[in-house]
Amino acid sequence: MRVGPLKLKLQLVCGDMFAFGPGKADLLDAIERDGSISAAGRTLGMSYRRTWVLVDEMNRCFREKLVETLTGGGKQRGARLTEAGRAVLAAYRDLEAQSSQLVDEASYAALTGALRDKPLAAKGFAASE
Repeated sequence: MRVGPLKLKLQLVCGDMFAFGPGKADLLDAIERDGSISAAGRTLGMSYRRTWVLVDEMNRCFREKLVETLTGGGKQRGARLTEAGRAVLAAYRDLEAQSSQLVDEASYAALTGALRDKPLAAKGFAASE
């Protein structure tokens, strides 16, 4: 999420793995909308394998699965978010909204006040520097 020059990237860590972050939240939104893991991946421009790896990571990091696959004929094919998946996604989106309010803080004003509009041109520097 970007608010002016501030970019916030909220990530939840599980061991040495990123359990959840903005990309996985977008993936859950797409699965909910498209009803399929592979369709969600196509919507987001992800490979089939990458999409499934991300779902597997989420399901392994949380106490309850966030995404369940449906097998069988008719309308029982595809994937959907579990109640836990919907709750995690809602809590994450709420935390994102709360964090966007940081732009009202004095520290944000101090940082942005010290920031240039554009970086200076790079200077060549010697290997010993």
